[in-house]
Amino acid sequence: MQKIKDLDAKQREPLLKALKARFEKNMGRHKGLEWAKVQVRLDADPEKLWSLNEMEKTGGEPDVVGYDKKTGEYLFYDCSAETPEGRRNVCYDREALESRKEHKPKKSAMGMAADMGIELLTEEQYRELQKLGTFDAKTSSWVKPPPDIRKLGGALFADFRYGHVFVYHNGAESYYAARAFRGLLRV
Repeated sequence: MQKIKDLDAKQREPLLKALKARFEKNMGRHKGLEWAKVQVRLDADPEKLWSLNEMEKTGGEPDVVGYDKKTGEYLFYDCSAETPEGRRNVCYDREALESRKEHKPKKSAMGMAADMGIELLTEEQYRELQKLGTFDAKTSSWVKPPPDIRKLGGALFADFRYGHVFVYHNGAESYYAARAFRGLLRV
């Protein structure tokens, strides 16, 4: 049985209030965009609002970071200063999770993202996020690797150190207390 992905009024109102406050506090992330137009899109799609609530509950602090003129969608990224705490200690994907013989994490980044209705950021999107502030100065985030890297058992993660974005490789089955993932939601 599929879980209904909708929020009741008790969940909806505080979330919209938090999203609006974050939007207004961080206008540099979304120059030229208006909250009223974003909220119209959110009101029209309860499942997207549910996904934003999942991002918020896990510590992502989602915020609008752009507007895709081709699709007419607003782009929300996790904008928490450090990688979302409620998504840490995860390997990259189900294949990596199943390959671990011992000390398995409970979840994978790709599995959690799918359950939340969001996507992992790509390396390019992660670099764009870093232009909006400083993120992951003490933590790191899984990013989508090119298929050829994943096919060979690898995965990528990124962070911000010494004034630069670094992208590294690791086995997809690895996991760390300070590594999670940042998500993207199109609304």
